[in-house]
Formats: sequence, C-alpha cells, structure tokens
Amino acid sequence: MVKLVLMTDFTERYANHLLKGILTYSHQTEPWVICRMPPSFRKANGIQDVVNWAKEWHADAIIAQFEPQDDVSLFKKNGIIAIAQDYKQRFSGIPNITSDYFSAGRKAAEFFFIKGFADFAFYGYEDVVWSDERWQGFREGLIENGIDECHIHEFRKQSLNDLWYYESQPLRDWLAALPKPVAVFACDDTRANKIIELCNTMSLRVPIDVAVLGVDNDDIACQLSYPELSSMDLDVEKAGYETAELIMQMKQHPRQKSHDIMVHDTGIIERTSTDIFATRNPNVLKALWYIHMNSLHPMSVSDVVAQVPISRRLLEQEFREETSMSIYDYISKLRMDKFAQLLLTVDEPIDALAMRIGLNDSKNLSRQFKAYQGMTPLEYKKRHKC
Repeated sequence: MVKLVLMTDFTERYANHLLKGILTYSHQTEPWVICRMPPSFRKANGIQDVVNWAKEWHADAIIAQFEPQDDVSLFKKNGIIAIAQDYKQRFSGIPNITSDYFSAGRKAAEFFFIKGFADFAFYGYEDVVWSDERWQGFREGLIENGIDECHIHEFRKQSLNDLWYYESQPLRDWLAALPKPVAVFACDDTRANKIIELCNTMSLRVPIDVAVLGVDNDDIACQLSYPELSSMDLDVEKAGYETAELIMQMKQHPRQKSHDIMVHDTGIIERTSTDIFATRNPNVLKALWYIHMNSLHPMSVSDVVAQVPISRRLLEQEFREETSMSIYDYISKLRMDKFAQLLLTVDEPIDALAMRIGLNDSKNLSRQFKAYQGMTPLEYKKRHKC
C-alpha cells in the first residue's frame, strides 16, 4: 500500500484530474491512501513542518506545488519520494510534472494566425515558468509566421501569489490601447476570464473586437465567462496515472534514475470567445458572424448572402479575398472542425454527433470529413482519443 500526500489547489480542474489519474492507477494495482493537504499548510508552517507531518504519517511520497525556495531534498533525507507539480519553477533534484509550454504557445499562435488576425496579445504572470514559456512560444510562433513584433503585445505584471486578485485599471488601460481586432492568448483560464470580464464592462465585443483563448479547459471557468471561453485542453489525468507509475517504480527501485512527467495537450476546445474570423470588411464580418452563430443548424450560401446588402457575386469575391475560401467551403470546414472537436470531447455515436452539427447524412459526412482530415471520423477518433 502506498501512502501519498497530495499538496495542491483542489479548487482547480488540474489538481482533480491529476488525482483521478492516480486513483485509476491505484484501482488497477493496489489501494492507495491519499492525504489531500492544502498549500496553505506549507505557507503557514514552512516546508520543514510538511516534512515532519509526512514522516509522522509514514508517507511514501508527496506531490506538491513547491515554492522555489523550498528545500525539497529534506524529503529524500527522510525516505520520502518528492515530485513537484509545476507551480513557479521546475526543480532539478526531483521529478517534475510539467509540459512543453513553448509548444502550447506556438499552437495558440497558429490557431489565431489562420483566423486572419493581424494583432496579437498575451496576458500572463511574471516569473512563472509555464506562463513565461507559453509567452515565448506564442511570440516565436507569430514571428515565424511573419508577424512583426510591433503587432505583438504582452501584459505580465502580476504575481502568482494572488490567483483571484488583480488590479483592474492597468489591465483595462492595456486592453483599451490594443489595436482592434486583437487575439489575446492568456496563460490560463483564470487570466482569460479576467479579460472577458473587463471586455464586457468596456463594451468591447468578444470575439469581434477581442478574441480570447485560455489554457486548462476548466469546464466551470470556461462556462463562467460570457461568451464561453475557448481553451487548450490538457491530458492531466493521463499524467496523473504516469506519475503514480513513477512513484511505484521509485519505491521499488530507489537507485533508478527518475524522469519528468509530461502533460500533453489534446487540442484547442473552441467556444464562442474565439469563434470568428478576423476582418475589417463589414460585409464579410456580418457574413462570418451569421455563419458562426448558425454553424450547428442547416444553412445555405443563400442564407448567408441574405444577411448583407450586396450581391452574391460581390460578397463571394470579398469573402474569398478575406478568407481565401468560398462561402460554401468556409461553412464546410467550420462544420468539420466542430465535428472533429466533438469526436474527441463527447462520448456519443458518430451519427448522434453528426446531428449536433445539423448533418443527418452520415455517408456524406464521412466523405466530407475524410476530404478535410485525410481519414474517416472513426479513424480520427481512434488516432487522437487518449
């Protein structure tokens, strides 16, 4: 039996999914006893008291949000396996539960770039590894796509110590000064919530003026926002399972070299906060808004044309100039993108998922999907679903 101390913030999705993965492993092997210790215990008493408590409890291991100044070697000296959940910085002497944050930033850059934005911004914390590296990846990804640095903006002026608190006026001033439309990538869902909250008080339209993307795909946090927040999903549960495996290996083979556990992203879950293509052409913008608002319902090109005061031929011309696609192809691609997202996030038969996007011809859907993704819906689901 393994006795584990899990010292993390259980108000967040990340911690709960980490625990789910650990429990899945323990149910397949042997029962584990897990103590959920709040980080406030360390803040109030210091790392030595955490070690003393864990030793008195006869803990085998601890997973924790350690502070950079914490002497984590104390755990090994007392026969306790210590693993750091990325909080502020990575540790060199113990394994970390971490991620390729540079890659996440690059994916966010690509996601916004192909939507046609010309101006971009990042909102994050200062001196926090996962925020810093997501910013660096975002910036580098945009520059590689030919975006000049004068069109890339950042705001990183808050400490991680006060997760819930922020000074609204500096952020409000920054948002007001950004060129519009602008695509904002926030380091996590908490920061993204704040952007949308301020946009609503400033009469900035989301996503027309400000498109917002977060990270973690915390269902509650994403639904707290209006419009609902798009977010990068992380496979934390799998990382929890692999962390439990690592603890067992380290317990059985103490001298064996350990390794970091990587949390992989499973893609961007798009909701209303980014569901738009950026353009300053009012006719195309109106057409795009109608397409995105009705993407889950039957819709024809004629329905779109009816929304603007110009001819079909002229709208088709302007639409292609802005998006590099015909109206019909844009509608088809948007639906296939939404269908691909449903395949990975909703556990329903393919026919039922097709009905969700207004398509009831499963044979035609499979053909269309293969044309966009190079594989059938079933093949896509098997390849990408963890």
